[in-house]
Amino acid sequence: MGGDNKAPMASSYPKLAGPPVGKQIHRIYRDRLPMFTSTGQYESQSLLAKLYEGRASGEPSVKLSVWSAPDLSRPTFKDATSESNEYHSTRVGASFGPSWSTHWFRIHMTVPEDLKDKRHLEFHWDANNEGMVWSEDGEPLQGLTGGGERVAWVLPKSFRDGKEHTFYIEMSCNAMFGNGKNGETIAPPSPDKYFILNTADIVAVNLEARALYFDFWEIGDAAREFPEDSWEEHAALQVCNSIMDTFIAGEGSQDSVSEGRKIAQKYIGSKVNSSEVYDEPEHAIVSAIGHCHIDTCWLWPWAETKRKVARSWLNQCDLMDRYPEHRFCASQAQQYKWLETYYPSAFDRVKAKVKQGTFQPIGGSWVEHDTNMPTGESLVRQFLYGQRFFEAHFAERSTTFWLPDTFGYSSQIPQICRLAGMGRFFTQKLSWNNINDFPHTTFNWVGLDGSQVMCHMAPDNTYTAEADFGDVKRSVTQHKSMDQDPTSLLVFGKGDGGGGPTWEQLEKLRRCRGMSDTTSGLLPRVKMGDSVDDFFARLEKKAETTDFVSWVGELYFELHRGTYTTQANNKRNNRRAEIMLHDIEYLATLASIQDDVRGTSTGYKYPKRDLDSMWEDVLLCQFHDCLPGSSIEMCYDDSDELYRGVFRKGETLLRTAITALGFTDPDKGQGELVAINTLPFERQELVTLGSHDQSHARLIKPASKAHARSVGLYHVHPEPPSYRVENPAHVARATQISDDVFVLENPQLKVTITAGVVTSMYDRKARREVLAPGAKANQFVIYDDKPLYWQAWDVEVYHLASRKELPAGQTTLLENGPHRASVVTETKISENSWVKSTASLACGDLDDDDDDDGSAGAATTTTGAGLPGLLEFTCECEWREDKKFLKVEFPVDVHSTSATYETQFGTVSRPTHYNTSWDMAKFEVCCHRWADLSEHGYGVSVVNDGKYGFACQGSTMRLSLLRAPKAPDAHADMGRHFFRYGVMGHAGPAGAETVKKARAFNNPVVAPQGSRIGVDGVEALFPYTGFDSYVFRHPGSEGGGRLDGSGSSSSSSSSSSDGVITPTDQNISIFMSSFTLSPNPHHSNPSIVLDTIKRGEDDPDVRIDASIPSAEELQAKESPTNEKEKPAVDPEENAASHTLNNQQPPKTTTTWNKIHTRERQHTAFPAAALTQNSIPVRKGKSVILRVCETLGGKSKGTLVIKGPVGGKVKGVGLCNLLEDDVGGFNTPSMPGSVSVSDQRSNAGHEGNEDVTVGEGVDEDENVGEEGLKVVKGEDGDVRVVFVCRAFEVKSFRVLLDV
Repeated sequence: MGGDNKAPMASSYPKLAGPPVGKQIHRIYRDRLPMFTSTGQYESQSLLAKLYEGRASGEPSVKLSVWSAPDLSRPTFKDATSESNEYHSTRVGASFGPSWSTHWFRIHMTVPEDLKDKRHLEFHWDANNEGMVWSEDGEPLQGLTGGGERVAWVLPKSFRDGKEHTFYIEMSCNAMFGNGKNGETIAPPSPDKYFILNTADIVAVNLEARALYFDFWEIGDAAREFPEDSWEEHAALQVCNSIMDTFIAGEGSQDSVSEGRKIAQKYIGSKVNSSEVYDEPEHAIVSAIGHCHIDTCWLWPWAETKRKVARSWLNQCDLMDRYPEHRFCASQAQQYKWLETYYPSAFDRVKAKVKQGTFQPIGGSWVEHDTNMPTGESLVRQFLYGQRFFEAHFAERSTTFWLPDTFGYSSQIPQICRLAGMGRFFTQKLSWNNINDFPHTTFNWVGLDGSQVMCHMAPDNTYTAEADFGDVKRSVTQHKSMDQDPTSLLVFGKGDGGGGPTWEQLEKLRRCRGMSDTTSGLLPRVKMGDSVDDFFARLEKKAETTDFVSWVGELYFELHRGTYTTQANNKRNNRRAEIMLHDIEYLATLASIQDDVRGTSTGYKYPKRDLDSMWEDVLLCQFHDCLPGSSIEMCYDDSDELYRGVFRKGETLLRTAITALGFTDPDKGQGELVAINTLPFERQELVTLGSHDQSHARLIKPASKAHARSVGLYHVHPEPPSYRVENPAHVARATQISDDVFVLENPQLKVTITAGVVTSMYDRKARREVLAPGAKANQFVIYDDKPLYWQAWDVEVYHLASRKELPAGQTTLLENGPHRASVVTETKISENSWVKSTASLACGDLDDDDDDDGSAGAATTTTGAGLPGLLEFTCECEWREDKKFLKVEFPVDVHSTSATYETQFGTVSRPTHYNTSWDMAKFEVCCHRWADLSEHGYGVSVVNDGKYGFACQGSTMRLSLLRAPKAPDAHADMGRHFFRYGVMGHAGPAGAETVKKARAFNNPVVAPQGSRIGVDGVEALFPYTGFDSYVFRHPGSEGGGRLDGSGSSSSSSSSSSDGVITPTDQNISIFMSSFTLSPNPHHSNPSIVLDTIKRGEDDPDVRIDASIPSAEELQAKESPTNEKEKPAVDPEENAASHTLNNQQPPKTTTTWNKIHTRERQHTAFPAAALTQNSIPVRKGKSVILRVCETLGGKSKGTLVIKGPVGGKVKGVGLCNLLEDDVGGFNTPSMPGSVSVSDQRSNAGHEGNEDVTVGEGVDEDENVGEEGLKVVKGEDGDVRVVFVCRAFEVKSFRVLLDV
């Protein structure tokens, strides 16, 4: 209008309408998608029908023969292929078994003419069980899973020559998750399960069709899982339907398959066929890492785990060759050691991948262990042995503690991790909580002492992700820490039973990344090629500018609470083994240095080889399905055998060390009757030697009150029956008031037992009743115990409503003083079960001397099984129940909203009320040797000798005793049990008295009655010390000094009433107390405990030496074995961990490794010896002392190094848990301290010492948390003054000038 006229532009939009087009019915078109890739009525016309281009089975292409290994043995390749073994012809459709048997198949293969030129050939084998492909010359090649998973082995190109080729398949008659009855995973295994060989075919694969299958899978997931209101969801649905329509139009031709792939690229891009898809520069927030969680035992025994490791890890090495982006991490040094021992070529292959950076050792621990029940020292050794193994073999230590499947995490883990060189922690198990959702994904986890680690919990809530579209998506949608950082780990791969990532999973991840780059902003970008350490390094960098949230204290797992109790004897074995190892290391340390510091000539060598073997076995048994009690019965047969070997070996080591220290049997030797105290504090207790007759009672006292500074060796004083008359104020007595009422009393307590239960416990010293009004203590109660699913694992909160008191039976008087008063009560649980409980009080003095000046005349601290303040219960129980839970209760007259429980190196406080769901979730918790309920001014402690489950509900303290689950072990806990516990009142909150008493209760000088009673003719597997007593004689032969070193004797005879011994053995009492804490509370807070005394790992005389006889060799000298009496532990197993199968370790070739770390440089050691024993060598001898603050307050401590050892101290310095020196050394040289910096050279193993003189120190001078002062007193003793934070663990290296 008003302008030039212009011709209208032509339009491509048609003028006339075509055929009608309706709106797609979204739901119908989406539901159509599975028809393209699923089995069923349309399979023959779907993409599945195009996946394979040809197949050959049966003869002449595939000839099968089999040899079945006898007696459920697991022979090596060499044994299985021996010419003496007769292989029989077999076929597809044949059945093989029974459960756990092994069958070796020899396969003669000839690729037929019509297949040999196909692009890709595989051999498919499926018998629904696990297997391994072996080359003809004995190389393990690849694992097989069965049941449609991991059933293909890619044939070498050399097989296409038309000739016959031979290889082997080792069949294991178990599925990935064992042999559970009726297909139920956690059911006890069926002993007679058989497996049918379904497939043994040569297959030509259509790689283009296979690729389209994964294209369609992931785009289809986008159509199903993206929001329907997003354009990405609609686009995905259109692409999938277009692919299907194209395939139908082309009648399934190869061209239609290729065209379908082009259509798919519109949504996922064109780079998904290779690792180039990850080269795009866009930032990815999801880091995918392959992982293969292999339970070291669970629904299968250890022997099968060894094969699972080889099968799984070889598969990963193969995938790394085919998928350059693949990164795989694996934990558990024990599994690496098994691989090295039984599959050396596979281990070499793994080492090569580690060097390339694609196979990544992680975790730093010996196994993925339980963290609730092991002692603090056991946790230390998990890292000590694990980290040293990784360092020796792979030239690196772990910086990330990897523990995805353990049932809760101790509040001391952050500190122990930091002291072991790890500042990062990964798990996900708390996603299983069945009451409260844990609120964080990435956070600072703060431990008891304030140490922290960066913690990440995979938001996909699994460590076995399938690498699906949904896994990638959930890595963001379930992320709970997006405010601080949106990145996450996606841990994928078949797990628990092994396997690891599959090629299918890697293909899916490529397509997820292509989809994120090409189309979708909704799906987060996933990346591969990084390590877990790379991921955490980015988080730590982010932490420089971002305040991550904190979680303080334990990561309590709100599930699997029954694992604190299930398999009670296994748990007790753990407790006993930990104590035994502590004692051996203490005594062996003294014996190994005495020649240098006391001038003896015993030639004793520290038994490192045997100690390592024992520790590795104990650490193995602390695996998170073994110690918690959640494995099948076969696993506990194995662990029983392992513990039996540990105890037998330990007995030999104890006796050897004690003999080297000059002690002899009390009934054979000469000299004074003495008791060895392996605890680092003074104690006094009543013991019984010989029969239960009290004429054999002895009182253990310090060797001399005038020299109470010696706590390692004690006099054993006979206390005759006249004790009642001579010491009327000290006796214990029992009185029967009526038929069912008894009174036990001593100077500390008056206990009334009515109808078999304790109705009064009066604390005479505190002048108050311990029990609540009307209470019944030592009341056995039983509960119905049927969890929702996980029988051995779980006890649910609703079980509390089924509480039923067990009425006691007859009570009888057992002992009526003067040394001990006891009554025994029998309680019937059911027709098949009973418990016999003996309540005892020991004699003692009501009023302890109060002298805390730390002088030689200071009073003895009375602790232990004979302490008057402890009401002790010794129980024998026959347990034959079905899904029941036995506990014992102590309702006390104490009110508190929280209770205190011992944990590793400290205590943890938990609520006694159910105010919130978080409080109620802790209705059953873990404790170690004691639990305590205290109010202002008074409290009550319950100690035990091998139990871990506990609950404080209001004012009722309840110790868990026995469970009776029927899965996965149908016989769990059935049989005879022995256990002890005790209750004591105390002034104020839980303090050093409780800590020391619980330790002494667990480590008595003499094994309590019944500790070695056999069950069904088999010796019980829970000795207290390895033998029955620490009571010996110390002989004398040539003149001498007093046992306590207080003077010389005029006699050179053997022994007299005051303990005359030879000059060589003078001061033995002082020597046995060489390493202690000052008893003066002004110098050393009683809350500090000297927990561990051992030799340095890297001392030259500690290094394993073939000339040092092992415990088995020593046993053989004492009692040679014959064919019928073989030792329980094979001496060959010192070079490798114990094996419980017939497989013998192959011989390996010696190679050399050079180890470098950022903290130190190591010399090289032969690979044949590269176990935990391959440690750097330092000059001289050293002793490691580990202390801990146990009660939660910053405290000053003073280590005292006494007598001749003190005179040999060259320097003292701090070290970490891996025994790396932290800073320099201080020497007690006068007038000031001298800093010693120990440096090691690579050649010759010589140390260079730089010495600088420092300032003088005052023992009472304040010392910073990171420092220490070393002073030498006028008495010649060396004192090391230090400060501990609340619950801090400190380790010291004492260098000896020898």
